[in-house]
Amino acid sequence: MRIYDVIDDKRNKKALSKDQIDFWIKGVTDGSVADYQSAALLMAIAINGMTDEETYYLTTAMAESGDALDLSAYGDRTVDKHSSGGVGDSTSFIVIPVMAALGRICAKMSGRGLGHTGGTLDKLEAIEGVTTSLSEEKFYAQLNSAGLVIAGQTRDVCPADKILYALRDVTATVESIPLIAASIMSKKLAAGAKNIVLDVKCGKGAFMHDLKSAEKLAQLMVETGKRAGRSVSALITDMDQPLSDYIGNSLEVEGAVEVLKGKTDCPLYKVAEALCVRLLNYEGAEKDVLNAVRSGAALDKFREMLIAQGAKEDVLEKPLCRANCKIEIYSDKGGYVQSVDAMKAARTVLALGGGRNRKEDSILPHVGLKFNVRRGDRIEEDGLVATMYFDKYEDVAYAKDVLDAVKISDKKVSAKNPVLKIIK
Repeated sequence: MRIYDVIDDKRNKKALSKDQIDFWIKGVTDGSVADYQSAALLMAIAINGMTDEETYYLTTAMAESGDALDLSAYGDRTVDKHSSGGVGDSTSFIVIPVMAALGRICAKMSGRGLGHTGGTLDKLEAIEGVTTSLSEEKFYAQLNSAGLVIAGQTRDVCPADKILYALRDVTATVESIPLIAASIMSKKLAAGAKNIVLDVKCGKGAFMHDLKSAEKLAQLMVETGKRAGRSVSALITDMDQPLSDYIGNSLEVEGAVEVLKGKTDCPLYKVAEALCVRLLNYEGAEKDVLNAVRSGAALDKFREMLIAQGAKEDVLEKPLCRANCKIEIYSDKGGYVQSVDAMKAARTVLALGGGRNRKEDSILPHVGLKFNVRRGDRIEEDGLVATMYFDKYEDVAYAKDVLDAVKISDKKVSAKNPVLKIIK
């Protein structure tokens, strides 16, 4: 078999066989297929697409290209979640502790932020003392004792995906739905959980801007996971406005802790609850999730995890955000909030130093925004819109960008349900 023939088949819109895809991914991993050949094949896929069967073959080939977590000792109690990337999204810090409090085993391998989306590892490491770099021995020991871990990869998981993603990033092939689905699901399969829920963001602050594209991606990932023998479902959730009032690494953890301390009348809890319900998948799950929060059991699990990963005993008894400066931003007119632009808000936090444009960039963990308004709220002239946290005095100029992200008019609008659709 020659990689030339594989490229030629896909260029001519033919469906690739399992043997062809396995041959390609093996070559990607061992270096026998050149980057320029993989780039050509990726572009052919981006242009001509893949069948569901091809996507499944690609997913499993990438999942098997490296190491995988062995969670077989825990039976069917293992759970995992994935978000396609949003703004103000700290649901992992709610879902994983709730699941652990309800007796599930949660071994979550997460990533760092790039561009406008925040990274779970960056948010955790914004907490003093916390590490997300765990040895394999420590990873499994914590899983056995506490039932939950959120950390970086402990093994060389899905090396083929790392190589192909780097190529996609520079060849304008990132947005191909089959390639997105295979990239996400290969890592979820290698992470070992039996039960998986996917949070596919849709809107201005998401990679999927319209419901049709988000639904197509969600359906493909769910079917791919089911074909691999996992229990998988997905939510499509709104990302036209930030999910939480908090945007920024340490601030987003504070927002999640607020929920774990009982603030359940907010979109962040609503989405987290819906994700938990899909993982539990039984009648009355909503009540159990709420009880896990209101009893303090989920908060205790989150605290236990943070302490196990290096935080001090009183980690949740004091503010987590320690920015050098803050400024309150007030509205210049009264009316109703039509929208809070998630992308504009995220780009402001990025400009403040709270995100990365390149993987090697460092971040400022405590900069960010806390909004006081959401879509549908009434605000008076000179009413408080948001508080901006920053490290350099000259960054006060970004306050105007925060104000520009909030659209106010005389028209009364309703709040939007953050859960747009459920894919089972």
